[in-house]
Amino acid sequence: MPVSHHISHSAKPMNDMEPRVITVGIVAPAGSQALDIVGPVDAFAQAGKIPDNPVRYAISLLGTAPGPITASSGLRLMPDRLIGETNELFDTLLVAGSPDIEALSLETAAAAWLADMAPVTRRIASICNGAFLLGAAGLLMGRRATTHWQSADTLANRFPDTRVEHDRTFVRDGHIYSSAGVTAGIDLALALIEQDCGPTVSLAVAHALAVCLRRPGGQSQFSMHLWAQLSESSPLGALSDFVLDNLSADLSVERLARQASMSRRSLTRLFHEALKTTPARFVEAARVEAARSLLEAGSLSIQQVSHHCGFGSIDTMRRAFIRHLTVSPAGYRQRFQAPSHAAPGPLSAGRSKHLAQQGGKR
Repeated sequence: MPVSHHISHSAKPMNDMEPRVITVGIVAPAGSQALDIVGPVDAFAQAGKIPDNPVRYAISLLGTAPGPITASSGLRLMPDRLIGETNELFDTLLVAGSPDIEALSLETAAAAWLADMAPVTRRIASICNGAFLLGAAGLLMGRRATTHWQSADTLANRFPDTRVEHDRTFVRDGHIYSSAGVTAGIDLALALIEQDCGPTVSLAVAHALAVCLRRPGGQSQFSMHLWAQLSESSPLGALSDFVLDNLSADLSVERLARQASMSRRSLTRLFHEALKTTPARFVEAARVEAARSLLEAGSLSIQQVSHHCGFGSIDTMRRAFIRHLTVSPAGYRQRFQAPSHAAPGPLSAGRSKHLAQQGGKR
């Protein structure tokens, strides 16, 4: 017999401080993957339990038709309200996916509603095949996006003006976000939490949920917040790939300028215009992200992590961690290392790309 659940999280004051409330609407068509819904819900709810986090998420489950939402597993979820039957504006909208792509194509009212909401919503994101609803709403036109690896070719064929990135766990283009298959919805939620609350809170949420903040291996392991910024700076796309594939190499401004075939001054100006940072700070941030992932997921020594990520010395890595995370590498490992993981070996560029592709195929 199906089980009925009602999902509704209201904001609650934290101590005597009035929290900042971020409203999130989760659009769930019939046949949605349950994990596309409850995974992000649990992540957002956990964020509200982190001490000293002034942000609370008020979550509403939005149905597209009257009655309970029957998930693809048979689980029944009771929506808080139907789309189109509320005047409420949401800060963030998430669109759950369904294994039945053709059924999603029939959700014309939902697509029209999303198109109407786009100009007044800070960010709209799809989980798994929810990207097809974003496409039907015209929100992927001329943008980069990702989806479940089994559906990526179909998405590309159906929406030829969308650049579908098969090997990404997460893509942001403007205020439109998309994530890969099923469990990537949790990755997406962690990225949004990091954007709203900072890395310390998102790390604490990941730790509480017993998941890695970044997936081990390849480009998809790096901070989604970092990649979100890069997604809007296509002239830096190839150069960022070069950086992430060569973290242990010479990544001085001069070397990056040669790689990009431009002057040092032009490169510095481009980084400032696109990312509001310098090439050196970007490289350091990328190295910190890689080190975070290795410290979380593996058992390499801190010395090995420092060498692999191109810091040159433990002391240099420690100073970078303090600047970015206000915690030392040793302290970070103590707080966030997964309970048991095999130690990863050094990642060559080829192996890194292979693992990145596997990371998106969830």
